Amino acid sequence: MAMGDAELNAAEGFIEPALAAEFPGLRLDWVRARARRRASPPEVRQRLKALSNRYRGATVVAMRTQPIPHAYRAFFRQIGLDPDTRRIPSEEAAVSRLLNGEFRSSDLIDDALLIALIETGVPVWALDGRRVDAGGLGIRTAVEGDRLGTTEYGSFLAPGTLAVADSSAVHAVLFGGLAPGHGVGPACTELVLFSVTVPGVPAIHLEEAMWVCLEALGA
Repeated sequence: MAMGDAELNAAEGFIEPALAAEFPGLRLDWVRARARRRASPPEVRQRLKALSNRYRGATVVAMRTQPIPHAYRAFFRQIGLDPDTRRIPSEEAAVSRLLNGEFRSSDLIDDALLIALIETGVPVWALDGRRVDAGGLGIRTAVEGDRLGTTEYGSFLAPGTLAVADSSAVHAVLFGGLAPGHGVGPACTELVLFSVTVPGVPAIHLEEAMWVCLEALGA
């Protein structure tokens, strides 16, 4: 798949106007893809192994001074998260690699998300495509009565919480957990991938992350 194919398929999500004004450069892209949870093929596992060899202790320590991790850390602070306590996604993956000695293969979907994150510094998440409205996803603040997900198992969100949502449901807390039952289960074959960039991260990196993920999935 050429990079242009992923760009043509991906759509730019909505950003609540007040958030767009407060955080110029905040962006969410989303795309539908066909894939299912299964063991990763040898080429994906080998790709993870090669990426593991790039990450050593000194590399991880130096990450936070690099432009993309620095931008995510700054954004975390802006929205009230301490990046030294709640690590940004790329640092969380890097620390896990150090603790485990490698980037461990899980399944094709999780491996594709991890590869995209490691190679670009930009996180990608996967939702059950059946749960997402045709109009797609965006970022808004939660209001009174918003629940994470569509069932009684979803917890109520504090008003003002930054959320990834469509016209009918909140699917995730921004940089937080997915709604119960909205992740990719074993029977799911249609995904919605979404990726988020923050002020200071050029949109091209978001597009690259989405393309890398789609390529790894073979979508």
